[in-house]
Amino acid sequence: MLTSRLPNRVEPYKLAARAERLEGLVALDQFERLAEQVGAQEGDCQVWLDFAIDPQGRRVIHGRLEAELQLPCRRCLEPLSQHVESEFLLGMVTSDALAAELPSTHEPVLVENEQLNLLEMVEDELILSLPQVVYHDEALCRVSRDQLSSGEEAESSEPTPANPFEVLRRLKGKP
Repeated sequence: MLTSRLPNRVEPYKLAARAERLEGLVALDQFERLAEQVGAQEGDCQVWLDFAIDPQGRRVIHGRLEAELQLPCRRCLEPLSQHVESEFLLGMVTSDALAAELPSTHEPVLVENEQLNLLEMVEDELILSLPQVVYHDEALCRVSRDQLSSGEEAESSEPTPANPFEVLRRLKGKP
């Protein structure tokens, strides 16, 4: 079990040159963009990062993360515990032009002034690994299937609106 905290910033080129491995925890309450999307979170995200230089000379980060998040159910909007995990391969770049040269197997990560903001990088990967939709099991959800309506029932319960041409028919004297 991981117990140490990851640093917020690292020098990734030096770590790649030495083929270093970083593993540790990042507090979920530090992720502001994640909180904007799915609400405030508690607990930690477990992160494993292997810095390396691949056979083509690219500096890369092989990473994995795991977290237990409280995501809103799309039916009732109540929190639902969801295990989120991701494996990723990042290519370190210093510009968008270099990012375009990466193979499709690599996601670019921007290194500025030979520094990498690990907090932002982990948050990006966590956001990318969120499930598209989350629902409670029907038996456990506050909102039942019967309470969900596509609007068809609302239309059938209202009286049928009058034909807009009814007035013209009456003016012409036709029954």
